[in-house]
Amino acid sequence: MSRMKITYRPRRAAQLAAVAVLALLPVLASAQGIYRIVGPDGRVTFSDKPPTSSEKATALSPSGRSTENGAASELPFELREAMNRYPVTLYTGDNCEPCGAARSLLTRRGVPYTERTITTAQDIEALKRLGMEATVPTATIGGQRLKGYSEGDWSDYLDAAGYPKSSRLPSGYRNAAASPLVPVPDAPVAPGARPAAPAPAAAPASPAPGPTPDNPSGIVF
Repeated sequence: MSRMKITYRPRRAAQLAAVAVLALLPVLASAQGIYRIVGPDGRVTFSDKPPTSSEKATALSPSGRSTENGAASELPFELREAMNRYPVTLYTGDNCEPCGAARSLLTRRGVPYTERTITTAQDIEALKRLGMEATVPTATIGGQRLKGYSEGDWSDYLDAAGYPKSSRLPSGYRNAAASPLVPVPDAPVAPGARPAAPAPAAAPASPAPGPTPDNPSGIVF
């Protein structure tokens, strides 16, 4: 299996500047609003000035964390960066032991991922249209496709994408439940079919008779 080649070549000066900015975030944010801005070219900068309409921004709290709602905003910065650049999707099938092993690896490393199940002919055709073979487990890490499960190979690709080797997910974090690659449509209603009539309401129970002169205790058999 060929190895995924992800090359990082940031300039030393840019690295030092980024480290310095990140170190100052808590201090700056405590004094004024700080924005993490992603420009149209994908470049990430930090500024106290609101972004333009062509830029995507996230307001940061005094701790340097995103103030957006949602579980992703609470993830560590390194993990969020890996998710944004190289999102992980896992394709699984029924009664697939290697699929369970792949899922366990992602869970153990704390990799947020989307799981799609391949169980129908429509799912298989959709998987092929994505340029992949009808094999499970299959995964995509960014644009890289992994066919079949090999812990060593999958770990190498996750390392290259920048995912931590051990889980850094906050307690209580849960991935979304697995869903079919092709959504199952609702059952069609036959033309001219009449909706089912509602069940008739149950007749109210007659109240039990109370005590009478002939039955002082009111007991009913």
